[in-house]
Amino acid sequence: MRIDTHQHFWLYHPEKDAWITDEMSAIQRNFLPNDISGTLKELGFDGVVAVQADQSHRETEFLLELAQVYKLIKGIVGWVDLRSERVEEYLENFSKHELIKGFRHVVEGEDDPDFLNRDEFLRGIAALTKYGYTYDLLLRPRHYQSSLACVAANPNQAFVLDHIAKPPIKSQEFSDWAKYIEDLAAFPNVHCKISGLGTEADWKNWKLDHFTEYLDHVIRCFGKDRLMFGSDWPVCLLAGSYEDALRIVEHRLGDFSESELKGFWGDNAVKFYSLK
Repeated sequence: MRIDTHQHFWLYHPEKDAWITDEMSAIQRNFLPNDISGTLKELGFDGVVAVQADQSHRETEFLLELAQVYKLIKGIVGWVDLRSERVEEYLENFSKHELIKGFRHVVEGEDDPDFLNRDEFLRGIAALTKYGYTYDLLLRPRHYQSSLACVAANPNQAFVLDHIAKPPIKSQEFSDWAKYIEDLAAFPNVHCKISGLGTEADWKNWKLDHFTEYLDHVIRCFGKDRLMFGSDWPVCLLAGSYEDALRIVEHRLGDFSESELKGFWGDNAVKFYSLK
């Protein structure tokens, strides 16, 4: 299967979706599977992983409801209150739904650099491991060290890094991010989504060679069998089109073998998220 591992769907509400600022007015509207299904079909994609954009149990239920209608949703990364003492109860309820493959917390919005290493959060990660769920890492540089500690403390948990940790492509800074990628990739239970890169560059003036150093480094560190493609649609529209999100990645895949390309575009995701 050819899979886009990172798509969002929402019914836009200015209070619920306050993270979508006026600078991002292009995505201040509803986005549902029908808005992208034609493009996906034209480009040969068989399905997507729908990833939470709101931090509520209702968000997970919303994605489930969409998946009942739109078969292109092959898996769901939802939200669950990982810090709650009732987290296992919540996961037990969600486990009734095979399409839920994992969970995510918007850690990049947390000011505490040690958020990922809090006792209550680590308890939640341990519960994910118990129930066989994946966890998507979404973070900023202030969370680098606590994320490494979190991963080290949970060697049996399947992690995937979203958006290659959002490197500072616009400013072309490299060294701090590169060291973090090296350190994180040393853990064999961590995979990486090559996703969401356009929005880390200059939205209106990026060029393909702005991404080269970052892509080459993440491919070198993680190896080709732990990488997967994600568009971050519709957020990627801030920096161009869906096709642009593909172009940014495709230009650095020249030395991938046929089997490695199949892995990157789908097979690695099918294995990681247990997609059918």
